[in-house]
Amino acid sequence: MPGMTKTGSDDIRFERDGPRARLSLSRPDKLNAQTVAMWHHLAALGAELVHDESIRVMVVAGEGRSFSAGIDTTTFTGPSSDSESSDAPTEAEPFAAPVDPVAGVRALQAAFEWLEQAPFITIARVQGHALGAGMQLALACDLRICADDVQMGLLEMNWGLMPDLGGTVWLPRLVGPAAALELMLRAEKLRGEDLLRLGIANRVVPRDELDAAVEEYVQLVLARPPLAVRGAKRAIREGWGMPTAEGMVSAAHAQLECMRSDDFGEAARAFVEGRSPNYRGR
Repeated sequence: MPGMTKTGSDDIRFERDGPRARLSLSRPDKLNAQTVAMWHHLAALGAELVHDESIRVMVVAGEGRSFSAGIDTTTFTGPSSDSESSDAPTEAEPFAAPVDPVAGVRALQAAFEWLEQAPFITIARVQGHALGAGMQLALACDLRICADDVQMGLLEMNWGLMPDLGGTVWLPRLVGPAAALELMLRAEKLRGEDLLRLGIANRVVPRDELDAAVEEYVQLVLARPPLAVRGAKRAIREGWGMPTAEGMVSAAHAQLECMRSDDFGEAARAFVEGRSPNYRGR
């Protein structure tokens, strides 16, 4: 994809081509285990993109055989020369000691949080492992398309921790509070059929069909009216958990923007003329 943009990290790749973009974790030899430095780079990239309305859809991926095996555990334990386990990658990235510990955690949470706030649709392309922080990155996205070899789970309690990068917010929205808590307590690795049953995955396909399935969703987004897509995402986000009447206000504002747009008239003309509409996002 042309137009590659550097993020300041060899472990993160961001590319865009017109209205479409791709964000990739690039530590395939470590199953894309995440470090604190990677989170800081993701947060900085998000600060640049979170208001970018020229992007309409972004694929979030992990290079190699896994989406992300989670946090690089040597962040806590230090490097280990005798460990080749996907649960314990071997590059250390120590935590800094912030003046305000809560502010320090919030700074790391910003690595994923912007994916929900961005005006464009985000699609997680998930294969192999999506564990701990890897699952939370996938949950931060609007849609999740998974290969049938996927293993997804929040394993933090196995390490004496809890999910803190968004899993406690996004997972309950998908499966309900009780089911989300049970999944965190059990710390199980969910397979494709479980993810579909629980509503975590939008689609599960054979591994060799994953790219085609993701592209199908990319094209679906690009074919829809940009203002309507943007408004629907915002109204869903703002309306979640609010009283019905307050949630309706967000939808009303978004709908009025659509009705005042040139795209609204273009949709009507295209219908009358029997052709596909040419939406311009205005």
